[in-house]
Parts: sequence; C-alpha cells; structure tokens
Amino acid sequence: MSRQARPADNGGNAPTLATVADEAGVSRQTVSNALNSPELLRPDTLARVQAAIEKLGYSPNRAARNLRTRASHLVGLRVDPAVEDSANALMDRFVHSLVESTKEAGYHVLLFSADGEEEATNGYDELLRSAAVDAFVVTDTYRGNPHAAWLATRGVPFVAFGRPWGEAPARHPWVDVDGRAGVMLAVDHLVARGHRRIAWVGWQKGSFIGEDRRGGWVDRMHEHGLSTSRLSARGDDTLEFGARAAQALLDVTDEDRPTGFACASDTLAMGVLRTLDELGLRAGRDAAVVGFDDSIAAQVCTPALTSVRQPLEEVAVEVVRYLGELLAHRPIPEPGRVLAPSLVVRASS
Repeated sequence: MSRQARPADNGGNAPTLATVADEAGVSRQTVSNALNSPELLRPDTLARVQAAIEKLGYSPNRAARNLRTRASHLVGLRVDPAVEDSANALMDRFVHSLVESTKEAGYHVLLFSADGEEEATNGYDELLRSAAVDAFVVTDTYRGNPHAAWLATRGVPFVAFGRPWGEAPARHPWVDVDGRAGVMLAVDHLVARGHRRIAWVGWQKGSFIGEDRRGGWVDRMHEHGLSTSRLSARGDDTLEFGARAAQALLDVTDEDRPTGFACASDTLAMGVLRTLDELGLRAGRDAAVVGFDDSIAAQVCTPALTSVRQPLEEVAVEVVRYLGELLAHRPIPEPGRVLAPSLVVRASS
C-alpha cells in the first residue's frame, strides 16, 4: 500500500501536522505551506493536502490559523506624540486592545514613535529593512496621507484603523467606527431629555472625521424638526477651544442660548464643562454635555461626562482577523467594516 493510500493511525490522539503529512504523502513543510502559503503549491498537491486535512479533521492551532508563520511574529504600530491640552487617550485604549488580540493570535505589537510624515515613513522603512515586523496596523488614515500608498506599493501587509476617506475604494482592509451614528445617539438622548437648542462643538472643516460626526448632528437635528442655525462652532481639538466655543455660544439672548452640547471629542466637552463651571452653571442641571470617545477623563471628572463609546475591543479583534487573512494570502471580499458605537450616559446630561 502506498503512503498516500495508507490510512492514518494516531492511536486515538488528535491529528497533527505530521499525521496530515503522512496521510497526504508529503512533507510537513508542504502541509504548512498549504495552510499558510497555498500559492506556493501546485494545485494537485494542494488538493491532496486539503483532502487529508478534511479526512483527519485536523485543526491547526490558533496562531497558525490566524496569522501566517513568519520570522518575527511582530506587528508594527506607530504611536503619535502626546498632545498638550487634550483629554483624549483613545489610542491608549486601542493599543491595549490590540495587544490582547494579537497575543491570542500568537503575535506581539512593536510600537514605534514618529513626529511628522517623513519621520513616520522612515520608521516604516527601517522596520521593513530590518525584517523586524511581518505587518503593520496603520491609524493615521486622513485623506491624502502617504503611508497607506507607500506600504501598498511595496506589497507590505497592513490593516488600517479608520477608513481611508478617499473617493476611490480602498484596496487595503480597514476597520472603523460609525462616528456619524454615534453623534446621532447623542442628539437623540438630548432631545429625549427635553433639549431643543443643542449646539455642536467640533473640529475644523479639514477633518473628514469631524465633518462626518457633524453631519450626524445636522441630520438628526433636522429629523427632529430642530434648527441648527448659529449653534455650531469649529476649531482645534483642545480644551481651550472647547471652552471658548461654549463661551461664544452661551453669550446670546436667553431664547437663543443652547441648553445642550454635543461635542466631537471628550477634550472639547471638557472645555465646555470648564466654561459652564466658570459661569456658575452645572452640567446636568443647567445644561447638558455629551462628549465622544468615552475617555478615562470622562469617567472621573465632576460631573462625570456622558460620552459616545467606541468599541475598541471589537475593532482590535477585526483588525487582527484581517491581518490573519492578509498573511495567509486569503482573499478578502469585504475590505472595510464599520462598527456601531454606544452611548454611555452619566451625570453631565
């Protein structure tokens, strides 16, 4: 009886890479290639190995199933420098979630810092030249950012946290959170609490993320039959601007004064809280304030801040799932996924 036809005998134990190789009449490396780099095998060899896997009920371990076995088992991630006058620690939460998800897949995250586009590109290049990483997670996905194109032209596997915001469909996989829907949740909540004059404190027009969130405020306000006239302020994502914006929006006649504030970030919302306090007003009693991101600061400030929470744990799981597909050279029919946020209600509203 040939090796190919001889039935496997594991003595009742779970099948292994070796027993699959024996059943298919190939080497262990060939079985590994069939699982992780099928493009390296001839079609008839690949079919034979797949038949043996199915017959024996072989299930590779999670690391091999999710991420292709390579030299470093490291995923690179750029971290931005700390921002002054900001309460946003969103990326801290995401990094923690990503570390946990990649660890379950048998990988680890390698962080590198870079200030500016040129320094960031040099960082990607240095890690690639040293073969220190197998893939990247990219978080700076603003429109026109050169890093995605730079990685794509070099055939480097990467997944983005954040949609590309370009006119043409992205060729790389990405995961994002529906900021527009999150702001709609905030407006619905404030309307349900009886507010009709709800102001928007957001980012400058050049921010596609900011405009997407502002669009949620505009559309939901109009759906509720409410005006948005003279109720919007745009500026930098800082506590100082949030405070100035609230001061300007409140410095009107009583009938035009907003009683609720929906903000593009927790940082801006903290600025609004500061102005309310300086004016002798209390959030949750005299005015309602809702932030975005559900930062640690939102949970510990006084009064605690109602905020839209991004499902970063789920984002990390989806990012790692896409990495697994990329590194195993499997097709990705849907290169992008948008996840739904939730609203965490606290005393400020």
